[in-house]
Amino acid sequence: MWRAGVPDADDVKRLARARSRLDLKPLVIHDNYLINLASGDPVIRAKSIACFRGELERAAAIGAEFLVAHPGSYRGQTLDEGISRFAAGVAEAARGFKPGELTLLIECTAGGGCHIGSRFEELKAIRELAATLTDLPVGYCLDTCHLLAAGFDIGSEAGLDKTVRDADRLLGLKNVKLIHANDSKTPLGSRVDRHENIGQGHIGEEGFRRIVNHPKLRRLPFILETPVDETGDDIRNLETLKKLCPKSTTITMKSN
Repeated sequence: MWRAGVPDADDVKRLARARSRLDLKPLVIHDNYLINLASGDPVIRAKSIACFRGELERAAAIGAEFLVAHPGSYRGQTLDEGISRFAAGVAEAARGFKPGELTLLIECTAGGGCHIGSRFEELKAIRELAATLTDLPVGYCLDTCHLLAAGFDIGSEAGLDKTVRDADRLLGLKNVKLIHANDSKTPLGSRVDRHENIGQGHIGEEGFRRIVNHPKLRRLPFILETPVDETGDDIRNLETLKKLCPKSTTITMKSN
């Protein structure tokens, strides 16, 4: 829904106490999937900006470090127009907002249809333009399923190394704050976003072993967004990834 409630103050306090007691960090939330700040439709755009402002305010209220957002769809426009609209929409939504410790993370996409963000150049353009329009800090979230579907061969050793080098060159790895860890039901370059259990898709268990142990990625937090078709699938995916990774890696499951 477009509507969202205000976080309960007592719940916020309980969350803060639990995070402190269990040393849970970072806290990451994902924005509403209805939001499309790149839209050229005036009604959708107005709703998206208002809804995104609410996401910013709720993220700050609960003490989240990161808010993840998809760049959206530029259908009916050029790609450059969609990128400009997205950055301008972020700026409008963030007008007067004090981010504190909150950083917006733009997530890479599989690139199906008219979705922005399947190329590092597009993500870079968004961040650079947003920096001229708003003081809201902007970084990146890389999704393993989206990367593979977009044509980045992260399942192979050579392909992963090339992807990391390209990300460093175009995005700056210091700006990549988070990895969404998902295997892919669809093959390399399919441009179809279908998440699969870790090790059961086209990235594979050895592919994930290389990803979570890569010297330039292993200290990043990883969040699972894998399917839950049967009871316990979430725990099984968590345990699979944990057995592949070094102790320095933080892995958690997405909570819906």
